[in-house]
Amino acid sequence: MELKDVKGIGSKSLSLLNKLGIYTVNDLITYYPVRYDVLKQTDFNNLDDDMKVIVDGRVESIPIVIRIKTGLNKMNFRLSGTDRIFGVSIFNRAFLKQHLTIGSNVIVIGKYDKVKNIITASDIKLGRLGNSIKIESVYHLTNGLTSKNISTYVNMALLQLGHDIDDYIPNYLVEKYQFPSKKMALNIIHNPNEIEKLKSAKIRLKYEELFEFMFKINYLKRENTKLDGIKRKIYKKDIESIYKLLPFTLTNDQKKVIEEIRVDMNSSKRMNRLIQGDVGSGKTIVSLIAMYMNKLSGYQSALMVPTEILANQHYNNMKNLFGDLVEVKLLTGSTSKKEKNLIYEGLLDGTIDMVVGTHALIQEDVKYHNLGLVVTDEQHRFGVNQRENLKNKGLTPDVLYMSATPIPRTYALTIYGDMDVSTIKEMPKGRKEVKTYVFKNDDMPKVLEMMYKELQENHQIYVIAPLIEESDSSNLVSVNELKDKMNVAFGKKYNIDIVHGKMPSKMKDEIMNKFSSHKIDILISTTVIEVGIDVKNASQMVIFDANRFGLSTLHQLRGRVGRGEIASSCILISDTDTKRLQILESTSDGFKLSEEDFKLRGSGDLFGTKQSGDMTFKIANIKEDYKILVQANTDSLEFLNNTPVDCLKLRDELISTVRKDNVLEKE
Repeated sequence: MELKDVKGIGSKSLSLLNKLGIYTVNDLITYYPVRYDVLKQTDFNNLDDDMKVIVDGRVESIPIVIRIKTGLNKMNFRLSGTDRIFGVSIFNRAFLKQHLTIGSNVIVIGKYDKVKNIITASDIKLGRLGNSIKIESVYHLTNGLTSKNISTYVNMALLQLGHDIDDYIPNYLVEKYQFPSKKMALNIIHNPNEIEKLKSAKIRLKYEELFEFMFKINYLKRENTKLDGIKRKIYKKDIESIYKLLPFTLTNDQKKVIEEIRVDMNSSKRMNRLIQGDVGSGKTIVSLIAMYMNKLSGYQSALMVPTEILANQHYNNMKNLFGDLVEVKLLTGSTSKKEKNLIYEGLLDGTIDMVVGTHALIQEDVKYHNLGLVVTDEQHRFGVNQRENLKNKGLTPDVLYMSATPIPRTYALTIYGDMDVSTIKEMPKGRKEVKTYVFKNDDMPKVLEMMYKELQENHQIYVIAPLIEESDSSNLVSVNELKDKMNVAFGKKYNIDIVHGKMPSKMKDEIMNKFSSHKIDILISTTVIEVGIDVKNASQMVIFDANRFGLSTLHQLRGRVGRGEIASSCILISDTDTKRLQILESTSDGFKLSEEDFKLRGSGDLFGTKQSGDMTFKIANIKEDYKILVQANTDSLEFLNNTPVDCLKLRDELISTVRKDNVLEKE
């Protein structure tokens, strides 16, 4: 059945529903209320002045409409309640007059003036409440649609569908958890009459949504393990020979992850692994060793990063580490056409072992001789399609993702459920902890004094603002405004410049390179420098309006300093939300901070902005419904691997939804 076939939905209604993202009947019946208004008769024996009241009564007088001015009218009438008569006033509801005949039953909601015995109503509903509780569904709306309209359409759709509603929970689980049927749960959630039944319906629908999602994740993970990969023979002694090239000693966590990668590479199955680790934990060197192992097996590697400056840094690190042992090339948007053509030739004929670059690596002209390993750094910065394009450049290359944004277990279970996850928690020896301070705007003299001290030591400073330009609607400090202030304080003696995401890439990279070579002393920026710049001489990070950022983002910014042997500091400036910010003063553990961020801000803000491609649920919330998520994951895995005979059809339907969503094609 199509949406236009639902009784009562005409072309105008169809257009309005489309505005709300409702295009199908399933969209309609799963367009859940955003909240509920619970109506219960007010007890006037315990009533304070100016309190909200709900009165179930009878109209005692003909309403009188007073026109105050154009666009504003007031309607007055008397209402007989359970034990008294009230005066009722309501603004701009003259159209209700025809329904408010003497003796008609109404429910009045508003504020009560005890002295005047008048209710200033915010709403009047026709009908009786009596001694019962009435629960009304409230939906997100658009102009031209009311909650009552949506409720009518939903109920008509449910009636016309009958029992023809997709239900993705196997019967044995419905019985196990004593869930109501799908249709009953939908009826209850749109038309609740009891709080307990509403709770039960919500749990059932949340569980189904999470069960279906985790089934898809577990199915993808299982299918990925079936993909034939490149089987290599890499021995432990090969890795130990690589360790001798290093000018430092690896941590136990790094060695453990390298061994996990070695086992993956020796397997005939395709590797699909995420390395997550805190800022400065040494993920990059682990990925470079993986690329070297791949080279020893006779295959090419590609490393894709989000910025040109980061690509340059990785390229220089690889050249310093491998020397003449490996043929490494850098491919970015700035690479000359002549050099690009030479790189294309070298990748195609196999003379280039490793290539590092930006999204230039996935251009149509780039073809590989035998791509065996794809590494994506700061993988959440790339869209799904970009990552997949690079992965598909080889026949079945192994895939390694890196992320410096530690993900709470709750979130990792969903986002990375189809990957193997390696974690590096142990920090390399010698890595200095960055001291963090929270100050208010009134403390600026002290902040400037601390900055001046670092500049006198010939150190460099990052200054972060949340906005690029000043805004009339905001008192947040902007990059340009900060530059003016810093020029007043330090401009006579020190070089100051700005960088932000709206600049052309070439200009941005030029400024960052100037900062790297110490031609700039103070770099004022937006969070564009959160990833992609490693300046060991930078010893201080000053963040204005720090309350605007998530803890994880602030931690990433803090990680830009303390990269060398210099004692470093991070200064957070904010007049509000200081209690939350003080968490950063007490810990430098990114995993703890991401858990706190998850509790405070939810999943969508972990990276500072909502990531394209993140899962979105209609009713479930992975933060609030974590216990349901864990159970749904366990049950979906069991169902996938041990499907009862009478549930085979349902399993096949779920698998077909995975294919229909093109998820497998992406993988």
